[in-house]
Amino acid sequence: MADLGKLTKRQREVYAFIRDKIRNRGYGPTVRDIGKEFDISSPNGVMCHLKALERKGLIHREEKKSRAITLTKEPLDRTHRALPLAGRIAAGVLHEAVEQKESIDFGDLFDADDHFVLEVHGDSMIEDQIADGDYVIIRKQDRAAQGQIVVALTDDHEATLKRWYNEGSRVRLQPANSSMAPIYVKNAKVLGVVAGVVRKMR
Repeated sequence: MADLGKLTKRQREVYAFIRDKIRNRGYGPTVRDIGKEFDISSPNGVMCHLKALERKGLIHREEKKSRAITLTKEPLDRTHRALPLAGRIAAGVLHEAVEQKESIDFGDLFDADDHFVLEVHGDSMIEDQIADGDYVIIRKQDRAAQGQIVVALTDDHEATLKRWYNEGSRVRLQPANSSMAPIYVKNAKVLGVVAGVVRKMR
């Protein structure tokens, strides 16, 4: 269990905010997100808190990556079998990512430390047998092979479920629906790769 006893009140609050975003949304906040949440106007003020948390061994940050914050002492609780339901993901046109705070229990099929769940909204992946209302299990990772089905986040903070093709000067987010055109963006980030699909009988 992470030891929060030696943190200041604000450091505990920042750590709790980071932990909540990583566990329930699947990726960490930016410096700007943290500043906005705690009304810290200076990025240097946020960085002071992050450096303190890093020195105390609670987080790890990667240089030059805006959301590259990971938890180093997250408790491993095998009795907690539910995966965080991070929200709904567009499988049609792009939509702003909206987070939710719920859990979906898939037992021992997936490790909750490395996976999260998204509910699919739209039918752009129907030819890959991913339909509106399905739950996709996402394995957290920031890289994908060409053609893998990923959760992609654009610089405009729009998230979508598509097949990933890095074409050098642009990224092609390819739907699996012959009636829909691909989406082209200059920059996009992989948040995870589809590891499974769960469908409720209707």
